[in-house]
Amino acid sequence: MNKLAQEKKYKKIITALSIIIPIAVAILFGVNLRALGFDVEPLTFLPPIYASINGLTAMVLIAAVIAIKNGNKKLHEQLNTFAIICSLVFLLMYIAYHMTSDSTKFGGEGAIKYMYYFILITHIILSIIVIPLVLLTYMKAKLGDFEAHKKIAKKTFPIWLYVAITGVVVYLMISPYYV
Repeated sequence: MNKLAQEKKYKKIITALSIIIPIAVAILFGVNLRALGFDVEPLTFLPPIYASINGLTAMVLIAAVIAIKNGNKKLHEQLNTFAIICSLVFLLMYIAYHMTSDSTKFGGEGAIKYMYYFILITHIILSIIVIPLVLLTYMKAKLGDFEAHKKIAKKTFPIWLYVAITGVVVYLMISPYYV
């Protein structure tokens, strides 16, 4: 299969995933297995784990940029692959937590409440936007189109880094209100 045909095929997959993932997360976020009568234990131990995975993702992304600036393409690729895996593991844990546990309300008041919701809303919006960006950036590298990869990575990296860091910040801000 030629490069153009491969890119067309991958773009269809990326488009599908970029639509399916946010919709699936939104649907599953609203499903509470315990409320539906399933005898499952709440997975209340997961939030600090998946927040830590977000923190790890941020560090791995920074390390990947350092690796490529030092000319280490192989390490750069390995780190970015690991960052994608971390993001996937985060997402699975996040869904599992919300399907087995009651939602936690933020209890802060005043300016901190507005700051929390600003961070949370931008985190959620950008986490949806970053899905196709990450996949397109990765695809361009895998297909050897490094100029296009570099161009899109300049947009992808700061958004993905923001999403990873704000995931930790959101956890730290809401964690005092977990039951």
